[in-house]
Amino acid sequence: MALTDMLWKLVNRRAVPCDDIVEWGRAYSSMDRRVAETWLDDVRVSTVFLAVDYNPIGRGDPVLFETMVFVAGKTHHMRRYSLWEEAESGHAEMVELIRSEMRAARVKAAEAWTAVSERFGRQ
Repeated sequence: MALTDMLWKLVNRRAVPCDDIVEWGRAYSSMDRRVAETWLDDVRVSTVFLAVDYNPIGRGDPVLFETMVFVAGKTHHMRRYSLWEEAESGHAEMVELIRSEMRAARVKAAEAWTAVSERFGRQ
């Protein structure tokens, strides 16, 4: 896989491959890569456009978006997606998992995240 096959930009929420690194650099320096960001107490759920294909094999759909959960500045979980819409949906799902746990256990977000992350570990 050539470097240029890995470089992408956003055009109206659509990922578009870049022809060369100069095009990518220009696009990257000015694009808003944030899909969504949600704070639940001291837990931050952030979803962004990566601008680089994280598909390690290079076969199939490019992996261009990422949702991460941060607690006390540390990364605790990550999910990746190919499309903006998948990233939006994945972000909303992660936020709802934490909120749901908060309601059920009547705890703050960091405690809720601990319970949610333990379930991920069992999958």
